[in-house]
Amino acid sequence: MLKLIECPRDAMQGLHDFIPTEIKTAYINQLLKVGYHTIDFGSFVSPKAIPQLRDTAEVLGGLELNGNSELLAIVANKRGADDACNFDEIAYLGYPFSISETFQQRNTNASIEESLTRVEEIQNLCVQHDKKMVVYISMAFGNPYGDAWDIEVAANWSRKLSAELGVEILALSDTIGVSNRENITELFTGLIQELPSVEFGAHLHSTPDSVLEKVSAAYEAGCRRFDGAIKGFGGCPMAADDLTGNMPTEGMKAYFDENKIGTNLDEKEFQIAMQQALQVFPL
Repeated sequence: MLKLIECPRDAMQGLHDFIPTEIKTAYINQLLKVGYHTIDFGSFVSPKAIPQLRDTAEVLGGLELNGNSELLAIVANKRGADDACNFDEIAYLGYPFSISETFQQRNTNASIEESLTRVEEIQNLCVQHDKKMVVYISMAFGNPYGDAWDIEVAANWSRKLSAELGVEILALSDTIGVSNRENITELFTGLIQELPSVEFGAHLHSTPDSVLEKVSAAYEAGCRRFDGAIKGFGGCPMAADDLTGNMPTEGMKAYFDENKIGTNLDEKEFQIAMQQALQVFPL
């Protein structure tokens, strides 16, 4: 079954001007009507690191949950996970695990080894609180820092997180937009065959002209979990990837619709969300 994850959190987090809580809440309430599997709606991280998302708890309090979509929140350490676990409405905790040492330090102020400990702590909390953990394999397709990378490096970390820490959902993440048909096909095909108990997701960043190439490569390789953001808004504020935003949901939807792959999205509500996005995000 295809799972579409809409990521307003990722779309908003890098914006300098603070989006008022009531506007965030209204937008996410509209997204809840669309029929996504999951909405990545906020994060429990230091407001000094991501000031845009300092109101995540307030936004959550204003959401009109209807049972159509589950909620995911990003956390960067055990403290944030503890905070998120106070909310029964949150089904998933996401942790950005970079296989680039430089980026892991920039993004979570921790080494890769320290991050392994954090994954274990957060995974234990998820088990205790009946939540699921999503680990984002950040920089899975390369990095701009000269840190060691190839397909096997990304595959080895996926194996380790699955076998040693019991992570059941791994989102292969192209943080800077360097994935292409060849490396997407190779990485997803190999890992999906090797680790059938793991649900692999695609969290890809893209320029507009490469959306079709990337979504089709991942789908044809067996991926059924896709992250995106309406209009492709967003990108990682820690990665200086100004030219590459999130995969535009409407672009992925067009591919799925054309190929008669069911998305479970309400077309009317989706179009309303598309228009509302233009009021939330600066062009």
